[in-house]
Amino acid sequence: MCRPPASASRRRWPMSRRTCFSWRSSFEEQAIEAPRMDGVIVIDKPAGITSAQVVAAVKRCLKGTKVGHTGTLDPAATGVLVCTVGAATRLSRFFLAAPKTYRATCRLGEETDTQDAEGQVTATRPVTVNEARVRAAAARFEGRLTQVPPVFSALKHRGVPLYRLARDGKPVTKPPRPVTVYRLEVLSVDLPEVVLEVECSAGTYVRTLCADLGAALECGGHLTALRRTACAGFALEEALSLAELEDLGRQGRIAERIIDMNAALRQMPKVTASPPLAQRIAHGGRLTAADIAPPAGKGPLKVLDRRQRLLAVVTFDPGTQRYDYACVMPHPTVT
Repeated sequence: MCRPPASASRRRWPMSRRTCFSWRSSFEEQAIEAPRMDGVIVIDKPAGITSAQVVAAVKRCLKGTKVGHTGTLDPAATGVLVCTVGAATRLSRFFLAAPKTYRATCRLGEETDTQDAEGQVTATRPVTVNEARVRAAAARFEGRLTQVPPVFSALKHRGVPLYRLARDGKPVTKPPRPVTVYRLEVLSVDLPEVVLEVECSAGTYVRTLCADLGAALECGGHLTALRRTACAGFALEEALSLAELEDLGRQGRIAERIIDMNAALRQMPKVTASPPLAQRIAHGGRLTAADIAPPAGKGPLKVLDRRQRLLAVVTFDPGTQRYDYACVMPHPTVT
């Protein structure tokens, strides 16, 4: 699901350029002042703009603050876009690897060169299957799978994005990659349309899943609509529209919707450091099993001070009985 928009000659967004960027002029006309903030803000990305343009809107609202995002959505897709703010940009890798949930609409009977509605139709076939067959076929796509990434994707071949090569008439097929579909639920069947809810690992292409479902049903298929409903534990209920973001910026209230770094890493185990240990961690001092009891499982551990502020993210090496720093967060004082 990580594919930049095609050229203007190829893409035809449902919204006009004027409509797509109706929020833009107001951001540029006013310099919205904001205090220094570190954390996460969740945006409900609209269709018709890129994830990078959403990040640019957040940056304009939080003037002078660094902003990033933790997983691209295609321009035509909507839904949860987790934006990291300030020092929280150092945490992006932990969100990128997290599971994601989507609601997808698949149209059976048509194949496209991009596996979604933005491409050219390459084949059509009659849809002779019934709902029972659709549900039975979909059930086979749960679990560990291998996917062939679409030729129109941001993956690179010898430094060149695949979508550029495909547009130049030189498509490159990458080898299959392992992905995991934790849950695939058929929400409705109104042939030729099938609505799916997909919970999957990072790197899973939902449009490829739709194309593969169509192939399994021997009629072909492609993705016609995609909405991300959850990412790294963040849901649509926590998301702001761009209009809401702008309104909060004008009122100087954006801080109310910034999720602090500790809360943002809600799925990561934690430990609270004593003041002397917190001081050592703030300076990147050596940590061993004598300082922090080794975690029960593998994976990163967040270390907090007594005020429950994030000091660092560490990983334990059983061989050396030491902790390695994944990142150390800046704080003026630690307690």
